[in-house]
Amino acid sequence: MRALVVEDDPGIAGGLSLSLRQAGYAVDVCGNMTSAWSALCVEPFDLMLLDLGLPDGDGMDLLARVRGSGGRRAGSAGLPQADMPVLIMTAREGISDRIFGLDSGADDYIVKPFDPNELLARLRAMLRRAAGRSKPVLEHGGLVVDPAARLVTRDGVPVALGGKEFALLLTLLQARPQVLSKARLESAMYGFGEALESNAIEVHVHHLRRKLGEALIKTVRGVGYFIPQDPGEPPAGGKA
Repeated sequence: MRALVVEDDPGIAGGLSLSLRQAGYAVDVCGNMTSAWSALCVEPFDLMLLDLGLPDGDGMDLLARVRGSGGRRAGSAGLPQADMPVLIMTAREGISDRIFGLDSGADDYIVKPFDPNELLARLRAMLRRAAGRSKPVLEHGGLVVDPAARLVTRDGVPVALGGKEFALLLTLLQARPQVLSKARLESAMYGFGEALESNAIEVHVHHLRRKLGEALIKTVRGVGYFIPQDPGEPPAGGKA
């Protein structure tokens, strides 16, 4: 999961980045609307955390621009994904401010200062709604993944995964049965400033297969990887 934090206060942005990375997100930070729009047009983000009082304008204008961008297929470039989940985080605590923010297209609204754990819970709920899920865990056969606790069990037995392994598994499970290209997986798992080896995805896939079974993750040669909706199911099509 890749998150864009749009926040001009370095202290708040740094604390948010730390909490999100510890929760398994790849994080990029922009301190103004101009750089945020540029980032959104270059990379696909799974969600955006948006401050309103920004140096070059009101964050509500950025939200309106995203929602009115015409949309794009998730993972493609050129314009932000118009239905990307957006959480407003602001000191504006009036009821009228909250109503306006939600009615203008925000998926959730949290007032500063806030507890990081509440913020993470709100993000998980937003992502569940965006994916059309109601259950807090993801299940696939005997595999159970709990994003909140960052726990994985296979047939009731806990399985220890590294941070990037967990992120890759979660990304593939949430997208199933669509095929995700290597580039799309890299984009979902690594921020702009993170070091990335050329074979990182292949290595993480290998480790997941070793820990969770060779049959879990399928390869479409020359295209990418997918987890079938049900065992033996073919891919639903590529996702660039």
